[in-house]
Amino acid sequence: MFLEVKNVTKSIHGDVVIKNVSLCSERGRVIGLRGINGSGKTMLMRLISGLIRPTKGQVLIDGEVVSKDIPFPRSLGVLIEGPAFLDDYSAMDNLKLIAYPKGKVTEDEIKAVLSEVRLDPKSRKKYKKFSLGMKQRLGIAAAVMEHPDLILLDEPTNALDESGVDMLGDIVKKEKDRGAVLIVSSHDRDILELSLIHISE
Repeated sequence: MFLEVKNVTKSIHGDVVIKNVSLCSERGRVIGLRGINGSGKTMLMRLISGLIRPTKGQVLIDGEVVSKDIPFPRSLGVLIEGPAFLDDYSAMDNLKLIAYPKGKVTEDEIKAVLSEVRLDPKSRKKYKKFSLGMKQRLGIAAAVMEHPDLILLDEPTNALDESGVDMLGDIVKKEKDRGAVLIVSSHDRDILELSLIHISE
């Protein structure tokens, strides 16, 4: 089993925000999380990504315990609580900056993923002038550009128009077929089903 969440509970200042949650997934699967705002979807993703530690239980990636054996999943792409990039950089320059430390992707691959989310790789428009939809598209591109084994997308359809939701569905299918595990959250069941429609055909 690639991903295992075992009886995870998280308490903050005495308040239980996640209680006894378990899930598991082999590679090449998509898990949809649905719940109202404040139901714990984002907190669960933060636990899986290693950004916070569980009060009880364990998260395992390929048999390694997150926050114990490894600080974070070894191959991870995340879009949690909205994207954040450098205001005075273009989409291309922001992604190049993120990609540089690991050196896993080439400039051509970055251009390709920008085209995939329907942003112009040649544009010099600064991030601070992006619409909310453009910012969300760039966040999705950043999450998938290094072809990670685990991809966490928290409310990825926020600010996306219909064509953007279709684009997301295409990316989810592509990453699933590649063998990645994706966890996609939404408070809206209809939007979640629409963004995942390609995987149920």
